Amino acid sequence: MSVTDHLGGGYLRQALESDVRAGLTSSPKWLPPKWFYDAAGSELFSRITRLAEYYPTRRELEILRRRAVDVAGLTRADTLVELGSGTSEKTVLLLDALANAGTLRAYTPVDVDAVTLAAAAERLAVRYPGLDTRPVRADFEQHLALLPRTGRRLVAFLGGTIGNLPPAAREMFLKELRATLRPGDTVLLGADLVKDPARLVRAYDDPGGVTAAFNRNVLRVLNRELDADFEPEAFEHVALWDEDNEWIEMRLRATRPMEVGIGALGLTVTFAEGEETRTEISAKFRREGMLDELSRAGFAVCRWYTDSAGDFALTLAAIPPPNTP
Repeated sequence: MSVTDHLGGGYLRQALESDVRAGLTSSPKWLPPKWFYDAAGSELFSRITRLAEYYPTRRELEILRRRAVDVAGLTRADTLVELGSGTSEKTVLLLDALANAGTLRAYTPVDVDAVTLAAAAERLAVRYPGLDTRPVRADFEQHLALLPRTGRRLVAFLGGTIGNLPPAAREMFLKELRATLRPGDTVLLGADLVKDPARLVRAYDDPGGVTAAFNRNVLRVLNRELDADFEPEAFEHVALWDEDNEWIEMRLRATRPMEVGIGALGLTVTFAEGEETRTEISAKFRREGMLDELSRAGFAVCRWYTDSAGDFALTLAAIPPPNTP
């Protein structure tokens, strides 16, 4: 099965170099969360999703089990497009519902990892022998306009990944996504909700240290890919709740003064003791805020689904017909 690849020509390498140079020469320092996910990082994140403290995956699965049939009936989609598809495990619930509704024709998983894409596509080909599966290797923040536009599409963006984008980037992403869609197309957006800050912090700072290992893994990626000489264990994992922005921040805190060489960039980065580098934000949403963001991007909200505890939400939004206010 062939994969359409928009990341050739050294795209990822150039993006990594650009992000690391910009982030580690800024004050305060930062790194984007997309670089967590090499093979080791993906395995660590899979472990995180099974932790008792980390509720979002379980809550989203609960919603999908209860509401996938409703989504299929409302959207009547023949093509499911999934942004950041990963292993496509949750996708099966949507694919089953669309198949049982008699509309499913095609599936387009979109991810940066070609190996994960190919493996998921092959696995789904066995489960759905007549499904036209068209994997696309792409960066969903950069290549939305290049995604296939055939069929009546349901675009799924699950897992609360929308919360990793800062507000300005989130606004741009939603508007660019809207621009690629046509009347009849729909979007299913997963978002974690504001709740007790103590619960939120525990979800990102488990006592077993799995999230800490995941956070430090970005330094191992830089060591391998950019000939850096970070000592990952010399950085503490930090997770905190930013009440003003209503997001969790993950940071890496230097435990002593350090100079780190990044050979591929010809760069030396100095860290003071206690200096923190932000590695992720994970915004949490309120219903009115999410609906407002989608409305301002040009979507018409059809349904707002939550789990029984009210921890997580899936929002189904449509493209209004032409000339609709």
